[in-house]
Amino acid sequence: MTYKSLKEFITRLESEGELVRITEPVSPILEIAEITDRVSKSPEGGKALLFENVEGSAMPVLINAFGSWRRIRMALGVSSLENIAREIERYLKIAPPATLIDKAKLLPMLLQAAKFPPKIVPAKQASCQEVVITGDQVDLDRIPILQCWPNDAGRFITYPIVINRSLDQSIRNVGLYRMQVFDKQTTAMHWHIHKDGAHFFHEYQKANKRMEVAVALGADPATCYAASAPLPYGIDEFLLAGFIRKKPVPLVKCKTIDLEVPAHAEIVLEGYIDPAEMWLEGPFGDHTGYYSQDGDYPVFHVTAITHRKNPVYLTTIVGIPPQEDFYLGKATERIFLPLLRTQLPEIVDMNMPLEGVFHNCVIVSIEKRYPMQARRIMTTLWGMGQMSFVKTIIAVDADVDVQNEAEILKLLLNEVDLEQDLFFSEGILDVLNHASDQALYGSKLGIDATRKIDGEPPRKILQNKTQPPDSGITEQIKEKFSEVNISHVISVSQRRPIVLVALNKTGPGQGTKFIRNFLNDEVFQSIAVLLVLEAHVDLKNTSQVLWKLFNNLDPKRDIQIADQRIGIDVTRKMAEEGYQQNWPDEIIMSDEIIQKVDKKWHPILNV
Repeated sequence: MTYKSLKEFITRLESEGELVRITEPVSPILEIAEITDRVSKSPEGGKALLFENVEGSAMPVLINAFGSWRRIRMALGVSSLENIAREIERYLKIAPPATLIDKAKLLPMLLQAAKFPPKIVPAKQASCQEVVITGDQVDLDRIPILQCWPNDAGRFITYPIVINRSLDQSIRNVGLYRMQVFDKQTTAMHWHIHKDGAHFFHEYQKANKRMEVAVALGADPATCYAASAPLPYGIDEFLLAGFIRKKPVPLVKCKTIDLEVPAHAEIVLEGYIDPAEMWLEGPFGDHTGYYSQDGDYPVFHVTAITHRKNPVYLTTIVGIPPQEDFYLGKATERIFLPLLRTQLPEIVDMNMPLEGVFHNCVIVSIEKRYPMQARRIMTTLWGMGQMSFVKTIIAVDADVDVQNEAEILKLLLNEVDLEQDLFFSEGILDVLNHASDQALYGSKLGIDATRKIDGEPPRKILQNKTQPPDSGITEQIKEKFSEVNISHVISVSQRRPIVLVALNKTGPGQGTKFIRNFLNDEVFQSIAVLLVLEAHVDLKNTSQVLWKLFNNLDPKRDIQIADQRIGIDVTRKMAEEGYQQNWPDEIIMSDEIIQKVDKKWHPILNV
């Protein structure tokens, strides 16, 4: 099933029991975010939420619309995300027709593909222009834009479908770039240095020309997804949306600028960016679960707001996973796997674990045929598009289920030769990576967990040095090391027991020194893996521990390996340790808002 508009999708969600209408008055300042955060962390991602009584605005707010496996499949009109991947693969594998019969067989697929490009429709057919507001009447305060987290710099538009063109007008870019609201008619445009939007902006900067930009807030679900997709440079996101919809995306000319927008969007912002104008933007509670740092970004001036009669404001929140963006990211993982295979056909499957927040960890399975093939795969991925941001890549054999993360962990603990199968590299990192000593680049870790074949040195046989850890080992650790807040033993592996330690870190180098002393202490020789975390971490919350590991790790700096044992320090780093960034704060909701929502919780959700 495809949808003409967001409104049609809302109707479907409600008919399928996937939508909760909330009539209780709520504030867009923190309250909606706290409610949504609780719902998104409930089993299966909870329900989509439609807030119909938002303080300060007549517009309802839709959030968590794509925040479950079922809803993301509904949004893209498939029973399985693999269906889209298989269809993409069909087109990628089309061989050039050799005979007239071959051409005739190919014709239906080509005709189907020809329907995908977007089409321009007249303004009278565009529901997004039922209401047109220009000039001094433009007022962003009419839109119930959220402040998501206490330390956010203000209100942020978090699901803007941002549309712009290259300086020569030959290439259209559609992307998601958060927008901090400065006043009634201006926002920031937060596009990262590696993104196409930023690339086009720099073209305009060099030419000293004003850049026209349009922003759609709420469109049909396929278009909403396509804006988030990491398409290769120059590929129109509206083309992908049409492919998914099996219908062209109808576009309409804007009223005050020379761009086209989805004709059935809920709300459209039209405007421009002056290349000479940069304002301080942020901080913002980001998808890493930390506040991203403030910085200078372009200013978007709104020249017009157009919208449907009775529009719905679509938004989202990001933060400590899981959130709605996890399901959008997993859709990309499945849909883009065939494209990855065009360059690396030996890849069988891949998994971006929840706690890795997309760019911190990827697990790939491969059909291995020759020595060091796993290392070739990893280094190639580090040179490809958005895969180049990935910090840790784990390679396994084709018969290993990369989606079974518990089995992957057992494989790593039981089979990997820590001194041979781990290798370190350096390269670019995502703007939001805070772990490396410098911004934008740092070290990377590759783990080759594939079976050894002829031509590769054999793994060292891992011996059990002692019996499993003594039941009183946590007390022994506290007795020996006064800085340890608490410790926890995990015995998922017979060969490599793990100890997690929450360390009261008070000075530079403390984590590194603790690991060295621990690994050298005869009392703790039964422990093969030591993970040192910050004092406040709940060591029994596996998801939180993994999230901390992936986020805070700089592999070369933080890993110590000795005699098939490993210590990893993922505590907060200090300037005295060579750390040159500003270590960000974790996202935590204020007690005041938590208490307010506690009081409203039952009437809000009718439970």
